[in-house]
Amino acid sequence: MTRDRAESSRALRRRATGIETTLWNELRGRRLDGLKFRRQHPLGPYVVDFCCLERRLIIEVDGEGHTQQQEYDGARTAYLAAISYGVNRFTNEQVRSDIGAVLITIRQAAISSGTG
Repeated sequence: MTRDRAESSRALRRRATGIETTLWNELRGRRLDGLKFRRQHPLGPYVVDFCCLERRLIIEVDGEGHTQQQEYDGARTAYLAAISYGVNRFTNEQVRSDIGAVLITIRQAAISSGTG
C-alpha cells in the first residue's frame, strides 16, 4: 500500500460516521464469531468500509448519497467480485434500526464465503 493510500485510509477512519462507528463496535476485536475485520481498508483502487480478509468479505454502509452514485457502486462491486470478494451493502437506516438483523446477515455471508 502506498503512503498516500495509507494516509487516506487513516483519514477515513478518523471521519467515520456515527452509523459506521456503531457497526464497527460490533465487528472490532473479533467480536463477531472471532472474525477479524478491518475498517476503511484499501483494495485495488478502492477503500472499502469493512473487510474480512480471511473470508474475502466486504461490508459497505451506504448513506443517503449512495442513491446518486449507483453506477459507481456497481462498477466498484463488479471490480471487487472480480478479485473474489463478496460485497454486502446495508443502508444507514438498516444499521440504525436493526443492527441484530445486519449482524445475522454478515454472519451468514461469512459462513457461506468461508470454511467455517
